[in-house]
Amino acid sequence: MPRGLYAIYDRASLDGDHLAHVEAILAHGALWLQYRDKRDSAPDRGLLCELAALTRAYDARLIVNDDWPLAAEIGADGVHLGQNDGNVAEARAALGERAIIGISCQDRIERARAGLAAGASYISFGRFFSSATKPDAPPAAPAVLTAARELGAPIVAIGGINRYNARSLITAGADLIAVSGGLFAAPDPGAAAAELAGLFDPSG
Repeated sequence: MPRGLYAIYDRASLDGDHLAHVEAILAHGALWLQYRDKRDSAPDRGLLCELAALTRAYDARLIVNDDWPLAAEIGADGVHLGQNDGNVAEARAALGERAIIGISCQDRIERARAGLAAGASYISFGRFFSSATKPDAPPAAPAVLTAARELGAPIVAIGGINRYNARSLITAGADLIAVSGGLFAAPDPGAAAAELAGLFDPSG
């Protein structure tokens, strides 16, 4: 079961492509990178090619937010589906058995259970803290992470996570922490990635 840092590359929140930041984050321990792009010009296939090359270079996985046909088109490692972003079973049929397919569950264990039954690879809960990426997302309590352990699937925590609050979510049951601003808005994204990834080191 994967455990570690899940970097969220939210292109609309950045003032440029910042591929040097992406590389630093991958070089310092991010396991997965999600391409999230809500700009009117999205998707940016040229940028996606660059992200795919970087993830391959660092043996990380590229996840496309929302759009499983785009994930299939570019050969991404998987897709993350939000509340209204398509059918898990349909995405699984299109992407194949090896694809990583995640679903947003907010704080709903029943949605997580149904998603796993339909073929999801991991379940994501949150937001746990104030989030600039999704400020209107409903809040979730860390206890949902503990309750979800019984489902036996990788658990992702998301929403306002940074180096100051991530440990509490890992302790509660998160296998991966999904971080955007806590990485890309940090003075040193590579150092931030190393610190967050290091929280999963049992000797740390």
